[in-house]
Amino acid sequence: MSKNILFITADQWRGECLSALGHLVQTPHLDALASEGVLFKNHFANAVPCGPSRASLYTGMYLQNHRSGTNGTPLDARHTNWALELRKNGYDPALFGYTDTANDPRAFDQNDPILDNYEGPLPGINPVGMMGENIEPWANWLAKKGHKIPSPRSDLYFNQREQDTGAPAALDMPKEHHVTWFMVDQVMDYIEEKQDKFCVHLSLLRPHPPWIAPEPYNSMYPPETLEDYVRHESVEQEAAQHPWLDWALKQANFIAPNKPEELARMKAAYFGLMSEVDANLGRLFNYLKEKNLWKDTLIIFTSDHGEQVGDHYLMDKMGYFDQSYHIPLIVYNPDEQANATRGTIRTEFTESVDIMPTLLDWLGIKIPIQCDGHSLISTIQTATQPQNWRTEAHWEYDFRNISKGEAHEQSLGITHHQCTLNVVRGQRYKYVHFTNMPPLFFDLENDPEELINQVNNPDYFQLVLEYAQKMLSWRMNHDEQTLTHIKLTDKGIICQDVARYWPKSVALAS
Repeated sequence: MSKNILFITADQWRGECLSALGHLVQTPHLDALASEGVLFKNHFANAVPCGPSRASLYTGMYLQNHRSGTNGTPLDARHTNWALELRKNGYDPALFGYTDTANDPRAFDQNDPILDNYEGPLPGINPVGMMGENIEPWANWLAKKGHKIPSPRSDLYFNQREQDTGAPAALDMPKEHHVTWFMVDQVMDYIEEKQDKFCVHLSLLRPHPPWIAPEPYNSMYPPETLEDYVRHESVEQEAAQHPWLDWALKQANFIAPNKPEELARMKAAYFGLMSEVDANLGRLFNYLKEKNLWKDTLIIFTSDHGEQVGDHYLMDKMGYFDQSYHIPLIVYNPDEQANATRGTIRTEFTESVDIMPTLLDWLGIKIPIQCDGHSLISTIQTATQPQNWRTEAHWEYDFRNISKGEAHEQSLGITHHQCTLNVVRGQRYKYVHFTNMPPLFFDLENDPEELINQVNNPDYFQLVLEYAQKMLSWRMNHDEQTLTHIKLTDKGIICQDVARYWPKSVALAS
């Protein structure tokens, strides 16, 4: 039997929201996957929002190197990705969902429709069941089932059933007709036809907004039990932490509803959509077991980024708080070598850039030098922590295009190209560096909710300096290095990192 891959991303899923970690969200099927695989508790996205985060996820590169910093910023065609590498090695990576890839316009005719939005397919992937802004496949499937299709079709996500209970309103369709059910059905149909040597990327929309869940998931979590938030007593106190946060809390698209009951209903629906995703993944996992494919399939479950959902008075994903970057990661490696670690929860820091190297390593494919991340396969196959592993998580945020036309020069006193921040987040301390605004420093042991900025506290001056140096060293260590290992000599082309000669005929693209 050939090795198979099932690479699953749920959109906007906070890292702690697994019942295996003691959270109230019920995820029995993901818990079961973790019991047969490894759950990485301290896993972080390297960027937000969707496009930049997925660029890191798919290329194994930090934002500072791939430079696709915002939704719509093109991903340079010179970079390879996990799908291209698998295709070179005889696989046909199939997409069900979306990759939010803004393709390089230099590689296409200027009138090519792929340049009309940033929701293009990742180069190298086969868009078998592509679903993004265009939901025509789902709408056509619903029409065949007798469902009335609204105009615009996007209303399928928003139409609610009338009800007079305190629970969030339910989506006006049965759960068997919802987009999550549809996508999982499409994947099972594809695998049924393929059977062997399949590579599927299932990119699910949920629990991304709109937060309207079908029954019974809309009423699983009573809103009145969810009015707990990580934040100061007032928005004004929160905003005083930093000029950027003060600015963000004035943006209508970022500020949380000021009615606690309204926000709690949104949170209940958000959690309900997670349980719906879990239930549908359970159907997919059971299918793989019934078809005797379970023991030949590497399964990775993760997300592109998290969600504030009211914490720090914010909604959506942005800024520097953990809620926007801490995401789940479960890896099920079917190989016997992984038996010793099944059911374990690992606490070392892992990042989205580690996913591409992990996929390639499991298949025995050489990891391109562009990758800033590292394979987790050896970590999964041993009960010991790997040597020289990172001791902090790192992420970046480019906020140049979120002001809805507001001039940053006027609002924050910074230029367009200074709209960036970098974070180094260790077990105890967290440092946030802005290009041309004050930094932040948090003591997570004494202040796990990130409410107190210690950057001007004399007791922390030495630590602030140390973490600023850590960040500088990290960025220097991960400067883009595509050709840095190559040397042209009178003996030919030398690949210095493996101390061997390359013949002149060898392509150097990777």
